[in-house]
Amino acid sequence: MKAHVGDRIVVESERLTQQRREGVIEEVLREEPARVLVRWDDGHTSIFSPAAGAATVTPAKKKRAG
Repeated sequence: MKAHVGDRIVVESERLTQQRREGVIEEVLREEPARVLVRWDDGHTSIFSPAAGAATVTPAKKKRAG
């Protein structure tokens, strides 16, 4: 998982009774294995180390110059 500050992260739930979690990557603490600080959409922050296939990262939209 390649992650950068500002990217969105979606973590699918392992259980049917839980919802998926979404947030914004605030800091990349380590690249391999991935370890990031996430500000979740519910307002909480946590350090997250995704398991294989558990998370999807969507790159932040780049601002245009000018």
